[in-house]
Amino acid sequence: MDPEEQDHESDEKPEEATNEAQLEQVIEGLEGGEQRKPLPDELPVLPVHGVLVFPDVLWPAHVAEEDRVKVVEEVTLGNRLFLALTFKGEPTESPGPDDLYSVGTTCSILQMLKFPDGSVRFLARGIQRSRVEEFVQAEPHLRARVSHLEEEETGDVETAALGKNLRGQFVKLADMLPNMGEEDKLMALNIPGEGRLADLVCSRLGIAPAEKQEVLEVLDVKERLQRVTALLTREMDLLEVAQKIQIQARSEIDKGQREYYLRQQLKAIQDELGETDAQTGEMDELRKQLEEKALPEEVRTEAERELDRLGRINPASPEYTVARTYLDWILDLPWQDSTHDTLDLETARGVLEEDHYGLDKIKERILEFLAVRKLREDMKGSILCFVGPPGTGKTSIGKSIARAMGRKYIRISLGGVRDEAEVRGHRRTYIGALPGRIVVGMKKAGSNNPLFMLDEVDKLGADFRGDPASALLEVLDPEQNFSYTDHYLDLPFDLSKVFFICTANILDPLPPALRDRMEVLEFPGYTQEEKLEIAKRYLVPQQVDAHGLKEEKLKFADEALTGIITSYTREAGVRNLERRIGSVCRKVAKEVVMGREESQSIDGARVEELLGPAEFIPEMAGHITEPGVATGLAWTTAGGTVMFVEAIRTDGDGKLTLTGQLGPVMKESAQAALTYTRAHAQDLGIGPEPFGKSDFHIHVPAGAVPKDGPSAGVAMGMALISLCTDRPIRHNLAMTGEITLRGKVLPVGGVKEKVLAATRAGIEIVVLPRDNENDLADIPSYAREKIEFVLVDRVDDVVAAVFDGPQEAMAGSSGSGEEAASAEPATQTAAGKEPAARNVRARKKS
Repeated sequence: MDPEEQDHESDEKPEEATNEAQLEQVIEGLEGGEQRKPLPDELPVLPVHGVLVFPDVLWPAHVAEEDRVKVVEEVTLGNRLFLALTFKGEPTESPGPDDLYSVGTTCSILQMLKFPDGSVRFLARGIQRSRVEEFVQAEPHLRARVSHLEEEETGDVETAALGKNLRGQFVKLADMLPNMGEEDKLMALNIPGEGRLADLVCSRLGIAPAEKQEVLEVLDVKERLQRVTALLTREMDLLEVAQKIQIQARSEIDKGQREYYLRQQLKAIQDELGETDAQTGEMDELRKQLEEKALPEEVRTEAERELDRLGRINPASPEYTVARTYLDWILDLPWQDSTHDTLDLETARGVLEEDHYGLDKIKERILEFLAVRKLREDMKGSILCFVGPPGTGKTSIGKSIARAMGRKYIRISLGGVRDEAEVRGHRRTYIGALPGRIVVGMKKAGSNNPLFMLDEVDKLGADFRGDPASALLEVLDPEQNFSYTDHYLDLPFDLSKVFFICTANILDPLPPALRDRMEVLEFPGYTQEEKLEIAKRYLVPQQVDAHGLKEEKLKFADEALTGIITSYTREAGVRNLERRIGSVCRKVAKEVVMGREESQSIDGARVEELLGPAEFIPEMAGHITEPGVATGLAWTTAGGTVMFVEAIRTDGDGKLTLTGQLGPVMKESAQAALTYTRAHAQDLGIGPEPFGKSDFHIHVPAGAVPKDGPSAGVAMGMALISLCTDRPIRHNLAMTGEITLRGKVLPVGGVKEKVLAATRAGIEIVVLPRDNENDLADIPSYAREKIEFVLVDRVDDVVAAVFDGPQEAMAGSSGSGEEAASAEPATQTAAGKEPAARNVRARKKS
């Protein structure tokens, strides 16, 4: 019988028998007499369910079934004896012999009380084990002929030891169970006989009736003690584990109850103050936003999981802030929000022309992209890289492209970034972690198809914190960035619709893998004519307005702007030009404030008055009439320029001296030119004497400016040939090209810039390598009309062109490879000029 059930039934006994100790005294008084009386062979049977009665154990019971009530009443009026048999399974209304176990306990009713509802309660005591031999009656109740079983006691030492161990273990169990009192321990300590002890202990264990039935049927006392000891040990082990679990659960419950109590107090205080439960309202708001937000399925699943986790975190915990911030980022990002592209090519062309002058190749590329996008809706985002000198409009044209396409514009400056986490974000395990700049930019854009301007990508660094350039490999790859994963979000974000534009001054610092992912568009720099037009259209109106002046009252003449461009700036872009125009406007503003008339016209003389003497003195292309001087053309970051090569001979033994801060490539070109001249001295009309008894010194003026490159080889060779033959080179002719020992002239770069520089310097004839013929198409028409181009293959062709004699020329106006008539020797002095390199530290490439 379950101890808890026994305890419950004991509470429902009549008042006369509520104290188990008093009943035990009654039993002790009756025990001797009852045991001396022989038990009858026929007994009425009382079926019981869920309870098993053992000999010498009290059994309080309540019976409500009519047939069983009659059995109890009949027994009470008779000899008070009956046989208690337990159901094998579920109880039935009319049990038969097959429904009951065959071994039970003969019991004696000690007290009985009948209730008005017809049910009875009684207190019985088990007397002896009995086995049913035969059922002799079925109606109105069961009666059976029984045989009374005697215990088999050995009385050996092992039996006594088992009994002693069982008493001790039961006392421990009684201390562990709250429903066992001192009476149970006293009975176990004082009950005589090991068999009766085993029965008492088994009756108190909370085990199944089937296991108790097995113990009841064991007549050997030693075997019964062993079985009960095993059951008791098992129960104690289960009880110890249950107590451990209960202790752990109680500590958690106590903590939870404490938090609940505090939360209820806080809620009561908030209600009293008229405030709402902030966390509940916050959770409801987040859940509503999550339901309304268009999210990919994977992202929604993660967001819902994080929201459920947030609801279980104490708002005072730092983890709450981390989880809340993460959810805010998920809700703020434009996972599936896009803007509509403006695909009208004429409108886009008008926007690009309005914002920028020139840059025809860049504008054409953007229009091509829009045309393809209009034909194919699912086109992946393009990745362009604008490369060119500072101030050439790389960054500003990105904003114009975004406006032309109707996209959001986001600019990210990568200059000086050395931490990979700046691009890919920090993991959430770090305090204060945030997403990288890419994800932050997407949040600012509010759409998943903005135009991203990654500025100064060539200024990325690398150190122990990682390589940001490598982190950009996934961002700038259309085949991968559809599932770009930021370390903070740890969820795939689609970047395939983003139009990425990178800017750089040079490509050399970029890793080859990153460079391979981008389409490179060169920004060569503006010509003087383009700068003039940009100044008139954009720079002057902007600066006049920025300084509080009125455009209609302050006029800049073309000669003033040209003077600023040539004498006060030397750059490929227009930033310094804008500063100089701004300086003029500031000085004019000061004069206006001091009382001078606001309406002014700025001409060349006025520019020199306001800005002071010219900062860059142009080189003179004319006045070169002595032998040993050649006019070359060079390319610098500020555009093209005229470069003079001077050669002189002194007494010596054939040494070559080079000055002018020449780079290693330029020095090698000078040595190659000298070697070629010496090897072909006879063909050039030079005797052997100059090379055996003379030293040669080649100098390139503007010695404070470093110079390098192979394209000055032809000019150096012609300077040496002119020196040795004592013939001057045509003063209106400039040349460029790389020379080889075999006398071949190889192509060079920067032809457009060099030709424009020659135009500004008043050059009329330009000698170019024949392999550069295709570059003539990029030269503006006004320059082709002023310049006569001579295309050469070998040094012999150059000699024929720079000195008097027949030459293969190209008509400047046509820009084709047609041969022109031989140029007449020019005697006039060129009036054009190119700024020299005074006070300039930019590197010059010849």
